[in-house]
Amino acid sequence: MDISEFRQRAVEFAPILRARKERLAPADEWYPYGTLNNFNTLEELLSGEHRDLSRLLDTGPIADIGAADGDLSFLLHSMGYDVDIIDNGATNWNGLRGARLLAADVGPGVTVHEIDLDSQFQLPRHYGVAFFLGILYHLQNPFYALLHLARSARYAFLSTKIAQVTADGTVRLDRAPVAYLLAADECNNDATNYWIFSDAGVRRLLDRTGWEVLASTRGGCTTDSEPASLERDERAFYFLRSRVAVESAV
Repeated sequence: MDISEFRQRAVEFAPILRARKERLAPADEWYPYGTLNNFNTLEELLSGEHRDLSRLLDTGPIADIGAADGDLSFLLHSMGYDVDIIDNGATNWNGLRGARLLAADVGPGVTVHEIDLDSQFQLPRHYGVAFFLGILYHLQNPFYALLHLARSARYAFLSTKIAQVTADGTVRLDRAPVAYLLAADECNNDATNYWIFSDAGVRRLLDRTGWEVLASTRGGCTTDSEPASLERDERAFYFLRSRVAVESAV
């Protein structure tokens, strides 16, 4: 199934999921951002043979890491896929209550695992594909997380905030494989925002942790983006293949 068909399924599934959420809990208890919109970017990201997303997803179970309420997981579950939600209740928007309510409502097929990715964690099993969207810059130890993920999943989709200059604009970051460490209140007053990499920094990190970048795209502020400002926020998306995945993940 082509990625464009997945994007259309996401459009059709969004109101169904919204109605289910309204039935289960008040609106202000749910994660407020539309995570299914990521399929618009995935359609831009994938090309050639990789546009056949179903071929990739058929390589094994799917991990949705940093899943918020698990919207992506429940879409894929509705299409017959075996999905694990992996998130940390302490930092999740609603303590994983939303994901658990939805998982109980839909029945078997989506399992919620509460795992602290800032610990020396182990994933529950090996995966064909992992979705790792919008979580990297919230991790204190992104190197360990990506290294362990590379051993546990054959493919991954990763998105993260990146920056081209420092917050005061005086130092360029885009020419070097570096990361900027945010102050606790510097970006959206969110102390769980840590490392904002340059694009070169993300690529160096991926290479050192066992990943091959098959495709990438960038959006938002693509000129002089910086780590702290919401107005000059830039996001990068990467389609990855592990070089070190164990045999049972392949």
